[in-house]
Amino acid sequence: MELPGFSVAVWMFVCLYASVVGYPNGKVRGACTSMVPCHGSSPQRSPEHTITVNGTEFKPGDNIEVHLSGPDFEGFFIQARDAEHLDSPAVGSFVLADRRRSQLLTCGRTKNSAVSHTSKAKKKDIKVYWIAPGDAPKHVQFLATVVKKYRIFWVKIPGPIVSQPDVVSPTPPLHVTSEAMSTSHPVSYISKPFNASGCGIVKFCIRNPTNCDPGSASCFFLSFQQEESSVFIEMSGPSEGYLAFAFSHDQWMGGDDAYLCVNEDHRVHVSTAHLKERSHPLLDSENALEDVLWRLADGVLQCSFRRRIRLPADKGRFNLDTSYYIFLADGEASEGGLIHKHRRQPLVTDGLYNVTGLPQDIGGSRAPRLIKAHGALMFVAWITTVSIGVIVARFFKPVWSHSFLLGKELWFQVHRMLMLTTVILTSISFVLPFVYRGGWSQQAGFHPYLGCAVMALTIFQPLMAGFRPSRHAPRRQLFNWFHWSTGTTARILAVVTMFLGMDLPALDLPDPWDTYAMVGFVAWHVGTDVLLEIHSYYLVRKVEVIEDDRVQILQSLTSAEAEGRLFKQIVLTIYVCGNIVFLVAFLVAINQV
Repeated sequence: MELPGFSVAVWMFVCLYASVVGYPNGKVRGACTSMVPCHGSSPQRSPEHTITVNGTEFKPGDNIEVHLSGPDFEGFFIQARDAEHLDSPAVGSFVLADRRRSQLLTCGRTKNSAVSHTSKAKKKDIKVYWIAPGDAPKHVQFLATVVKKYRIFWVKIPGPIVSQPDVVSPTPPLHVTSEAMSTSHPVSYISKPFNASGCGIVKFCIRNPTNCDPGSASCFFLSFQQEESSVFIEMSGPSEGYLAFAFSHDQWMGGDDAYLCVNEDHRVHVSTAHLKERSHPLLDSENALEDVLWRLADGVLQCSFRRRIRLPADKGRFNLDTSYYIFLADGEASEGGLIHKHRRQPLVTDGLYNVTGLPQDIGGSRAPRLIKAHGALMFVAWITTVSIGVIVARFFKPVWSHSFLLGKELWFQVHRMLMLTTVILTSISFVLPFVYRGGWSQQAGFHPYLGCAVMALTIFQPLMAGFRPSRHAPRRQLFNWFHWSTGTTARILAVVTMFLGMDLPALDLPDPWDTYAMVGFVAWHVGTDVLLEIHSYYLVRKVEVIEDDRVQILQSLTSAEAEGRLFKQIVLTIYVCGNIVFLVAFLVAINQV
C-alpha cells in the first residue's frame, strides 16, 4: 500500500538537499510527481527544446522512439502520462538507447517509468524507447523537464500525443502549449520587484533589515497604502515556501488575523486565515481579498492584493483602522501548499501600529526585547566579568599582593567585585526568559536545563566562598580545590549554554558568524591563560637557577614576580580590550536581530 505522507516527506528531504547540491547524477525520484527541480528559482516560460516521436498510434507492447533535442542542456527528465489526466502517475516504461548519458528511474509502482541524465555533461539530444503497457490509457502524452543551467530550466515541456488505434482523437484542450501549462510555466502577474519610494510618505512600510531595498534577495518587505475605503498591500521576501503576515492584539501568536502567500507548485496561492495559539493556521473558505497578483523570481516571492478597511463581522477579519502588533513570517511549504512551522522567530513590530494612520517606515525585531536583554546580560557576565575575574585571581596575587583596597588586597577586591557582578547579572538574566514565556519553554532543547545548572553553580560559588577557611587552616587546600572546580565547571557549562542559545529561534544570531565569534572568544581566553602560565613557569625556573635554598627561593620568587608585573599588566590590558571587542560584537548582533 502506498504511503502518501511518507512520499511527501521523502520529496521534501530531497528538495531541501537538492536546493544546495542539485541533481548532477540525475537521481531525481523526488520530482516524479511535479517534475520540478528544486533549484531555488522559477521555470522559464518559452521552451527551447522539442520532443518528437516516430509514430502517432500504439498498441500494448509497442515500442515508440522518443527524441528530445535542442540547444545544449545539462539535465533532463522524461515521462509519459495519460493525456487526459496530466497530473496522473507515469504510464508505461522506457528502454535506453545510450546508457552513458541516460538512466532509468522508477516513479510510483511502475518500474523504469522515467528517464533522466547520468551527469551534468552538456548534450544536444537524447533518444529513448517507450514501451506501451497492457493497461495503457487511450491517449498518452510525453513530457520533459530540461535543465540548461542550474537556475535556467523548463518544466513539463509538452510533447506529441500518441493514441491507440480506432480511438477518437483527443479534444483540442489536450494539445497543451507551454503557455497554458500552469504547473510548469506560471504567469508572473507582477512585472518587477516592489520599491520603497513611497514608504513613510504615502505608504506604511515594514522592512527587515531596516531600510533594505525590496528588490534585493535578502529583504523582507510589507507595505500598506490606503485607497479610499480599501488598503492595497504588498509583501515580498526571500522564500521558496510561503510568506505570511498577521495583525495581533499582543506579541503572542493566537487569535490573530493572518494573510498567507503560499508557493504551490510554482504558483502562488493567496489566502486569509485565523491563527489559534501555536497551531496550524485555519484557512478561510471565503477569501476577502481582491486584485490578487503574484510573482516568483530569483528565489523571491511577491504578492499583492487589496482589502477593504472594514468588513462585515461574519468575515472574522480585523478592521484596518485600528492599531495592532504586526507579525511577518516565512517558512517552507511542501507539495500541495501545506505550510510548515517557520524555522526562525517571526518579525514582530515593537509597538502597536495603525496601517491606515500616519504613513511610517519602520523595522521590526525577530527577537523579543526580554530575550535580547537575557542574551546581552549573559554575554556581559560570562565574556567579561567572569573571565577577567578568573585571570586576576589566578595570576595577579603576587603582582597586587602589596596593594590594598578597603582593607583587603587589591587582587582579592577586584576578583570579588567582578564575581559578585557576575552573580547579579546572571540572576537578572536568568529570570527574563521565564517572564517572557510565562513559564518553562518546551521548545528550547537543552539550553534551559544547562542554564539552570549554571545558575545553581553561580549561586553556590559565593555561598561556598563565605565559609572560606583561614589561609593556613588544614581545610584551606580542600576549599581551594572545590572553589576552582565549581567555578571552572560553571564557566564551561556557560559557554556550552551560550553556544546552544545563539541559534534558538527566539534569538537566532546570524550563522555562521555567531559560532566563529564564540570559538574565537574561547581561543582568546585559553590563549591568554596559556601565555600567562608559561610566563609564570619561566619566572619560577629563573629563581630555581639563582638559588637552591627554599626560603631564598620564595624571596627571589616575589622579586621575580615584581619584575614580571609590567608584562602581566600589559597582557591584562590587551585581554580586557579583546574581551570588550567580542562583547561589543555580540551586543551589536543581538541589537540587529
